[in-house]
Amino acid sequence: MAAEGSDTLAGQGPIARSGAFASLWGKAKAFAQRWPGVTSGLLGLVSALGFPPIHAWWIALPGLALWIAHLRSASGWKGALWIGWTFGWAHLTLANNWIATAFTYQAKMPEALGWAAVPLLCIYLAVYPALAALAAHMTGRWNGRRSGTLAFGAVLAAAWIATEWLRSWVFTGYPWPPLGLMLLGGWEEPGWARFLPWLGTYALSGIAIILATYLVAASTVKLPSRWHRAAAFLGVAAIVAGPMLLRVQSDGETDIQFTLVQPLIPQEEINDGSKFEEQFQRIARLTQKNADQSRLVLWPESAVPDYLEEGYPQRYYTRMTAGADPDFARRRIGMVIGPQSTLLTGVVNLNIGPGTDGIPRALSARNSVIAMNGEGEITDHYAKAHLVPYGEYLPLEDVLGAIGLSRLTAGTVPYIPGPGPQTLDLGEHGKAGIQICYEIVFSGQVVDQENRPDYLFNPSNDGWFGTWGPPQHLAQARMRAIEEGLPVLRSTTTGISAVIDADGIVRDTVASGEADALEGLIPSAKTPTLFSQLGNTLPLMWAGLLALLGLGMPRLLALRNSRG
Repeated sequence: MAAEGSDTLAGQGPIARSGAFASLWGKAKAFAQRWPGVTSGLLGLVSALGFPPIHAWWIALPGLALWIAHLRSASGWKGALWIGWTFGWAHLTLANNWIATAFTYQAKMPEALGWAAVPLLCIYLAVYPALAALAAHMTGRWNGRRSGTLAFGAVLAAAWIATEWLRSWVFTGYPWPPLGLMLLGGWEEPGWARFLPWLGTYALSGIAIILATYLVAASTVKLPSRWHRAAAFLGVAAIVAGPMLLRVQSDGETDIQFTLVQPLIPQEEINDGSKFEEQFQRIARLTQKNADQSRLVLWPESAVPDYLEEGYPQRYYTRMTAGADPDFARRRIGMVIGPQSTLLTGVVNLNIGPGTDGIPRALSARNSVIAMNGEGEITDHYAKAHLVPYGEYLPLEDVLGAIGLSRLTAGTVPYIPGPGPQTLDLGEHGKAGIQICYEIVFSGQVVDQENRPDYLFNPSNDGWFGTWGPPQHLAQARMRAIEEGLPVLRSTTTGISAVIDADGIVRDTVASGEADALEGLIPSAKTPTLFSQLGNTLPLMWAGLLALLGLGMPRLLALRNSRG
């Protein structure tokens, strides 16, 4: 770890002093000094372009590098905190803009509140990048002039890993999106995410910081000529870009046949009772091919409006597509999937109890997946553990409810979370791990480690999420596949549905806005990865190592130089 200088956006490195760059760099320097918060906010927006659907990592990483250089110019801890917070606020607001789109599919609140909800949420989320920036700044001050660019970047990477991990669980957690998502390659190559089995998602975010720091170092290193500096910069750029372009050889398949359905149920029709029967017939037509085979059938979240459990008050069944008989509803689903098949589908289950007036009513609900056989018998249940803020519950309900906000999901019955990761043993159709919709973004929280599944099923309703949400959701499902070494099968109402192998390669897909079914054999799982065994202890170990390097190397180098 070299102490190679401290040139920053607000300073003048060798490249900044050369030729045509001088005038532009001088203007950038003056602007950054006068408007540090605006500068970091703009760089936060640029860095968010690395996420899908733009996925312009070649723009995002230099933007991140410029922000790191800008952060090093902070004159005090308050300035560093402000530069970190404004970067995080702009970065996460743009990345999470899909939340605002969800407000267009409800009637209780003005749609414009969605555009207020996102920046309001990011006021809180930006605290974590701000803390990482503060930690790096204070450490740099402690190291004094001995702290070079790479040492500073190592500490920042360590702090970013730790704070991103904190963001994943504090106040139930909201890890969307991790910074390392920009390092995921295209559908046919994992990019830097190929190292997830040995890093974990939050450590991959630390790698993004390290790579950006190397770009800073390469552009400011003191070499004899501009050609030497250009060669150094191009060498670092090749190291950064190389893994993004390399493909991997995918593994084989299991002998488990599947039919994965995307029925194309637009969000505006989800709760329209007049459309329920039409929706069922649509999903039935896509499912019935090969119904005589032994197979696993996969339907998305929100695919079945019927209450399929017995024992509810009769009034709850009157909205069903099959009339008022849950037994008939299950049996006709069994006829659709075929006698040898197992169905996994999203449903809503109710918890019934006496109301304040003593009349039985739904006291709470669970967003669930059930397993059903060809006889229409429900054999297993899974209840969603990570509920969606704003969607299935309203965070800070007393405060936000007072200004007119409510949850987006229809109805007033509160949703309650399930116990966490669970593996369903489906016999000849394998062992299925279930992660409903948003749950798949929680790194290290998707698999029952005591009962490892053969694959993960991720049913979702992405119709809420506009054009930015579904590609990011799919990308994060790919990251879970790589770090856990498990294939992921995503069935969604409107897209993007996909079959993802254990290397994160998208084997097959149904695009957004299409109705179709995918058929084939489920890809093979890998042996348990290091991450699957250690969980988020692994990225925290990497954070500790990076912190030691960032803190210790400048002092060791200074000691060596003093003896030399």
